[in-house]
Amino acid sequence: MSWPDQSSLSQALFTRAQKVLPGGISRLQTLVQPFPIYAIEGQGATIIDADGVPRTDFMNNFASLIHGHAHPDILSSVTETMHKGTCFSMPTELEIQLAELIVDRVKRVEKIRFCNSGTEAVMLAIKAARARTNRPCIAKIEGAYHGMYDYAEVSLDSSPDNWGDAPIPLAYTRGTPASVLEDTIVIPLNDSNTSERLLRECGDRLAGVLIDPVPLSCGLIPMADHFIDMLHRVSRELGALIIADEVIAFRLDYHGAQSRFGIDPDLTTFAKIIGGGFPVGAIGGTEDAMSVFSHNQGKPPNSSSGTFTANPLSMAAGLKTLEMLDTKAYDYLEDLGSYARDVVENAFAESGFNGQVSGVGSMFHLHLHDREVTDYRTFFLTEAEAKSTTELHLRLLDAGYILSPKLGGFLSTVNTRDQLDGFGDALATALAIEMPTR
Repeated sequence: MSWPDQSSLSQALFTRAQKVLPGGISRLQTLVQPFPIYAIEGQGATIIDADGVPRTDFMNNFASLIHGHAHPDILSSVTETMHKGTCFSMPTELEIQLAELIVDRVKRVEKIRFCNSGTEAVMLAIKAARARTNRPCIAKIEGAYHGMYDYAEVSLDSSPDNWGDAPIPLAYTRGTPASVLEDTIVIPLNDSNTSERLLRECGDRLAGVLIDPVPLSCGLIPMADHFIDMLHRVSRELGALIIADEVIAFRLDYHGAQSRFGIDPDLTTFAKIIGGGFPVGAIGGTEDAMSVFSHNQGKPPNSSSGTFTANPLSMAAGLKTLEMLDTKAYDYLEDLGSYARDVVENAFAESGFNGQVSGVGSMFHLHLHDREVTDYRTFFLTEAEAKSTTELHLRLLDAGYILSPKLGGFLSTVNTRDQLDGFGDALATALAIEMPTR
């Protein structure tokens, strides 16, 4: 069955969904025009949709399934745990075991606190930085996505119409309080001079600098060494904390992306792969930075809780996932990611399409232009590029391959070179057909 097919079960399900869900969806990223494709089953590297159509998955639920769908060892661990109970108003040993594993791997994580999502982890990290410094202001990178907290969303979707010569704080959602913008500084990725000036202008109001080592919304372009050095120097001089968002980037190195890129954060946020396909989040950091969560001296400066925090199912799935994600697995993912980027480059060359690929480790991103991409502004798509990107995404879906809507890929340990070879052929074919805007 070709997609989109107006007689498909996905279309029928979407018609039902629109009657009970705003816009017919619960999660914006799942929307594909003219209607989303509904999944019915996932096994390994394959998702089967409601109409029985299989597709090879190179998105892996936006980087959260590092071992693919329904991995039998993870399911076995969760099933064994589930039969003993799914959640309690008491802690379990599983949260200690998962915490011990992460603390053992990540040098700058001496203590850890679990929560239920990446959004929660970032929210707690921002609040922790404020509590530790007794300051209100947070800095973040222009365009970088860190979840749905007001402060983390600032300047998430700025555009040439409003972003100014240097980044300025812009609301993402209607009704955002003016105080949120007043207490958020926006800095440009890899522009050390402008970023240093903006950070110093904030001065002793700055509580923390929130960074992603390889921001997806900046085209999977890694932070430059000079930018990292500047962040270390300036944050220390100002007395502000560095918060590393490794919700996605933890997939890049056994010891965390911070080890790979030489970043020394005070706080680190985790989610996605540390839950093995179940809802999870965590904030970790140095003993000093994490002391704000401790009740040992009375009421903690920054409290955190949650009914399903550190629930045994997420802890069991995360523990088994990370145990399987050993150095050999990381080496495999590193090699596979490099191969994926070669495959994409070859497809561009074979088709004669003027494009490029970026990425690090097990991540890759297609760009339908050849300009240098260094930050959010150079990654920002023109109207014509956006239309071409959407068209290529749909062509690849129809050919049986799943990427993110903006053409990003996140590989898992069950993806293979053979799958990538097939993807390369499909990509070259799709690129050879004239785009509607070119």
